[in-house]
Amino acid sequence: MRSQMSSRLTLPGLFTVLILILTGCSQQETRVPTYPVRGRVTVDGQPPGSALQIECHPVVGMDTRNPTVSRTESDEAGNFKISTYAAGDGVPAGDYVLTATWLTFNLMSRDYTGPDKLNGRYSDPQTSSVKITVRPGEETDLGEIKLTTK
Repeated sequence: MRSQMSSRLTLPGLFTVLILILTGCSQQETRVPTYPVRGRVTVDGQPPGSALQIECHPVVGMDTRNPTVSRTESDEAGNFKISTYAAGDGVPAGDYVLTATWLTFNLMSRDYTGPDKLNGRYSDPQTSSVKITVRPGEETDLGEIKLTTK
């Protein structure tokens, strides 16, 4: 009797696992090729000393068939490698506007908060002056990107 009861309990569980596996396998992710993009940011001529958040915004708008988000954080010295699917894998080919925000990491909320130390100068893709081009098959070294707070 005990074995009949346990087989009844596991059958719905097995059915659920099978459904999850089948639906997970049927959704194939289409990855757009990415190309390495790296650089270094300075703020008023100095390394930021804490992480700056950097994001790429396609000039032509989001690809609706294969949407991607490419972003990263700089290290304390300002060095960065932009990621789309995996750490430092790069950015799809195209023209982009870079946005940058410099917030404070809040240990309690485990998120970036507070006022933008760059005073919003680079946070809006419509007004950011930092533009880049990523070419297929090439690594893009942006060199030093000089940001200012004023």
